[in-house]
Amino acid sequence: MAGTITAANLLLRIRDTLQDTTGVRWLDAELLRYMNDAQREIVNLRPDAAADHGNVQLVTGTEQTIPDVGLRLIKVVRNMSATGSSATGKRVIRIVDREILDSQEPNWHDPTVSGDAAHTTVVKHYVFDEDDPRKYYVYPGVAGNAYVEIVFSRSPTDFANTGSAVSYLDDIYANAIIDYVLYRAYMKDAEFAGNAQRANNHFQLFANSVGAGAQINLMASPNMDAATSMQPMAPAVQG
Repeated sequence: MAGTITAANLLLRIRDTLQDTTGVRWLDAELLRYMNDAQREIVNLRPDAAADHGNVQLVTGTEQTIPDVGLRLIKVVRNMSATGSSATGKRVIRIVDREILDSQEPNWHDPTVSGDAAHTTVVKHYVFDEDDPRKYYVYPGVAGNAYVEIVFSRSPTDFANTGSAVSYLDDIYANAIIDYVLYRAYMKDAEFAGNAQRANNHFQLFANSVGAGAQINLMASPNMDAATSMQPMAPAVQG
């Protein structure tokens, strides 16, 4: 759960390892900058680490953009009756391959083409381009008040001071933040014996923590249980 571990909690652990409990070698402001860098690096490697969702109103046409606080789209879920917490869910929205849509409906971006069915407030499909992760396209194109629920990765909020709490990242990433800060701190004094190796070790711990978390989440996903339950049963052995 985000918001319970503060920068002061993290700094205490970091300074214990650095053996700089009084802040002589590394000032709080410097370590806070490293902590902010750590949050951004985590989200860069694990967009789902700062996943958020919301009901958004679409603009006219096919091209849409996630909220300004977002970094990349994760998925479009369903049509909604409105924005806000009181909105109700409507038709589901399925992702479709751009090449398939382009070949079957070449004019799907053009609302003036006869039979294009672009004037709608209900979205059936969406297209996502990895090369432009803040944008997505909806089909049919929108004309009127249309609302959808999206899941997107958002930019984490910086630690403004030692009283700031982790935001939009779960507290489980605290150890990864600590290891990243230690990596940056030791790199500052890499000319001293052993510090370069210490920096490398902490970076490996950081990378392994973030990477292993992705694998664990995949294995623990409820979708894995669903996939297993849908497999055909093996025939009974006759004996």
